[in-house]
Amino acid sequence: MKPPLLQRAGAELIGTYALVTAGCGAIMVNSTTNALTHLGIAGVFGLVIMVMIIATGHISGAHFNPAVTVAFAMTRHFPWRDVPIYVLGQSLGAVTGGLTVRAMLGTVAQLGLTRPAGSTSQAIVAEVVLSALLMFVIVAVATDTRAEGQLAALAIGGTVALNALWGGPISGASMNPARSLGPALVAGIWHDQWIYLGAPVIGAVIGAFAYKVVRGPKEPIQWTP
Repeated sequence: MKPPLLQRAGAELIGTYALVTAGCGAIMVNSTTNALTHLGIAGVFGLVIMVMIIATGHISGAHFNPAVTVAFAMTRHFPWRDVPIYVLGQSLGAVTGGLTVRAMLGTVAQLGLTRPAGSTSQAIVAEVVLSALLMFVIVAVATDTRAEGQLAALAIGGTVALNALWGGPISGASMNPARSLGPALVAGIWHDQWIYLGAPVIGAVIGAFAYKVVRGPKEPIQWTP
């Protein structure tokens, strides 16, 4: 039996809060100490996703990302009626995370917000591709009974870290509208943030349908936490 919707949304809030606090906090710490390096920052993002999936996956499904929630709904793995509450929980978690790192570390590195390193078009393409790859893996391990479910957290966390390693220098490797929204809202910096609100959703939907195609004809598997 699924937990109540507000309980699931609360788990999404906590998971997204942890993502922003740890991930953006790592960016901010590295900007002043150079102790983590780009490899370390990517590792922090991957690790926090991995541990929070283990901690809350059985409660909410561990989306922590509005793009993931929308893509699951688009492919009939998640009820549309629950999408607004999930997205609200994720957004509140991200904003609270942004407030936390500001209270802890000040405004260094613009609170770890995502910004294009090059052109707008490069950032858009990067976010679409990164999000599609991430969602492809998520759908594979979360909805296909042939996949090794016990390795879901490792596979998804590893994909986040891998994408951050090569995509971070291009676009910041957000892959997540909430992750970008939190720091941007707290910092009051909105330049180019529309990229990170739209491109990850497009990419996630592409990735979800891509796995549906390669999996082959099959009855839809309804989402369960």
